[in-house]
Amino acid sequence: MAKMIFVNLPVSDLARATAFYQAIGAEKNEQFSDGTASCMVFSETIHAMLLTHDKFRQFTPKKIADARTSSEVLICLSADSREAVDDMIGKAQAAGGGVDPGPQQDYGFMYGRSFEDPDGHIWEVMWMDVAAATAAQSAMSDA
Repeated sequence: MAKMIFVNLPVSDLARATAFYQAIGAEKNEQFSDGTASCMVFSETIHAMLLTHDKFRQFTPKKIADARTSSEVLICLSADSREAVDDMIGKAQAAGGGVDPGPQQDYGFMYGRSFEDPDGHIWEVMWMDVAAATAAQSAMSDA
């Protein structure tokens, strides 16, 4: 069985956060969603659990970080092409997200950009040509 990842994110406005993630292409799984949580599905193995602050506090005694003012985590999603990277960033911008809070990355064989959701969580979106990356790494090792 493939391992799955559930990224749990505290959100200040569950409806707004849910709409944002739907706008960038995630699907809401109603089975694991209620008035305190939205399970947003990116793929069969990647899910973002959007949790109200009260719900999030049930899982940790630690203070909830304000992702707008401090870094908590950087999350990276793979994309199938450079165009798919730009497409998701465009969708994030159209849905009210911040675009490219970090530097864009373009190494030819690897291309990445990032967006910030309405709560300040930063997501990177990255495409990589694995064969070209392997060849570049091999060439550097041979030098």
